[in-house]
Formats: sequence, C-alpha cells, structure tokens
Amino acid sequence: MMFPMSILEALRALADPTRLRIMRLLASMELAVGELAQVLGQSQPRVSRHIKILCDAGLAERRREGGWVFLRAAVSDAGAPDNLGTALARVLVNAEAADTAFGAQCAEDRQHLGVIRSAREASAADYFSRHAAEWDELRSLHIADGPVEAALGEMLSGQIGRLLDVGTGTGRIAELFAARATRITALDKSPEMLRLARTRLQHLPAGHVTLVQGDFAQLPLADASFDTVLFHQVLHYAFAPQAVLAEAARVTAPGGRIVIVDFAPHEREELRTAHAHARLGFSDAQIAGLLTAAGFDPAGDRALPGHELIVKIWTGVRRTALADFPRLVTA
Repeated sequence: MMFPMSILEALRALADPTRLRIMRLLASMELAVGELAQVLGQSQPRVSRHIKILCDAGLAERRREGGWVFLRAAVSDAGAPDNLGTALARVLVNAEAADTAFGAQCAEDRQHLGVIRSAREASAADYFSRHAAEWDELRSLHIADGPVEAALGEMLSGQIGRLLDVGTGTGRIAELFAARATRITALDKSPEMLRLARTRLQHLPAGHVTLVQGDFAQLPLADASFDTVLFHQVLHYAFAPQAVLAEAARVTAPGGRIVIVDFAPHEREELRTAHAHARLGFSDAQIAGLLTAAGFDPAGDRALPGHELIVKIWTGVRRTALADFPRLVTA
C-alpha cells in the first residue's frame, strides 16, 4: 500500500531521538532555537538542522521575532479535524509512557524547561524595574487597571471565540481572556514586549496562544480569521487610526466584535514625547466615525473616570461582507 508522501516525510522526520525530544518539548511551550539547544545540551547549528527537518515535514513551524527564531508544534485551526501532527503527538505521549528510557529523558528535558522559564521571568523583572517609574507616572493619571479589566469583561460577555489582542504588550489582556477564547493571537510590534508576553503566558497550554510580531496597520493575518479583535490602550499610538481599523475589519469575521480601550480627549501634550502617544485621546464621535467607516456598527461604550485621564471602552460589530470594504492603502 502506498502512503501519502506527507506521512512518509513525517515518520522519517521522527526517526531520530533528538527530534522526538524536540516534539515533546514543543508540546509544553514555544521555544527559541537557543533555548532548545540549552535544554538538549547540543550546539545551536546541530539543533537548527533537526528543526529544518521537522519544519520541512510540517510537524513544526518557525517564526522570526527580531533577531530570534522561535519554534512551535504545527497545529490545526480551532475546530478543524485533527491533522497528522496532532495524531503523531498523541503517539509520542503513549511512547513516553511505554518506553522507560524515552520517558526518563523527556522528564529530564521538562525539568530543564524550568530553567528557561526562570530565565524569562528574571529578564521580565529586570525590564519592569527599569521602566517602573515611567509607567507609574502614567498610571497615576487614570483609573486603576482592575476596574477597567472588570468593565471590559462585562462588555465582552460570554465566549469570545478566536481573539486577536492587538498591541499585546506584557500579555495581560491575553491572559485575562484565555479561558473564554478558543484561541488567542497576541500581536505586538516590539520583540522585547513579545518576550515579556511570552513569559506571562508560558503557563498556558501550547497551541492556545500564538505570539506574532507585526504592525497594526499591516496585520500579517488572514481575512475574517477572528471573532473578537481587541485594542487595549493601543490606538493612541496610531498616526492613521482609520488605516488601523480598516485592517481590524479585514481580519474580523462578519458578526465579529471589536473592542477599543483608550482615553477620552485630553490635553496632556507631554505624553507625545514621554510615551510616544500620537493621539491625545478620542471622542465618542471620532470612534463612531472610525468604526462606521471601517465596516463596524458601534454597539456601546462606557466611561471610567479616574484622575486627569478618562478611560473609555467602545465596542462595535462587523456588519458586512469583506468585499464591501477593500484594504485601505495609505502612502
């Protein structure tokens, strides 16, 4: 009997102890190539060769993030039938239980993952300590995070499906809604912020969260691929918010929701230079106009007064077919 080439390639790719170990590690968490080399106790070039074989067979996926390359197990879309990689992953779980030597090696590898997690946490703590003063200064101008997150949870009631967290930053919002989302894509332009998010989210199941480096005005994501798109304190960085929301509309499925958390109009001009804010807040009329132009029906808003800055939450629902709203092209 002739097997499809994909099956033969996958089985050949797994016919090596190191590659079996890599696939078991990726079942726990996404890892940089250097982190994998550290856990496996092998040189980075050698590990890279193994990675290439796994990726060529469709069992793993590489993603560049600044100067780093991260690897994760290839997964099917939420709700899709199990693919070959998923089936082989189950085989490896059974193999670990049945093969004493392989099981012991996998257990030792997972212990080494604890060192990786600790190193990420130490790096994140250092970053926060270096930037704590400037963040505390900004927080002093508006209401605390807790009431904002509570209000956001109330306005995003029920299951939220496939979630895109635009400008994920430290990953706090992705973590907050992880249990209510079928899958989360956490996007940020900054590799350093994505490293912070990865540290915060590394306890979540592998495959539940995907971290993506990208620009919110040119999302590297497929049309109509999300049920909920969330901008949490991000839109004020946009010089052309109409282009950003046009991209959000493109990747939102018809009937899907958009949520924007940002400031009402204010006059703190120093935020432009101190925190790179391109916009000093948004009025209800501005957001309604931007949502409508992008293809959303405004669906509600809430104000959360704090100190000098008022936090607003605006929601909208994607109302039309994607073809009615082509991608907005700006110079």
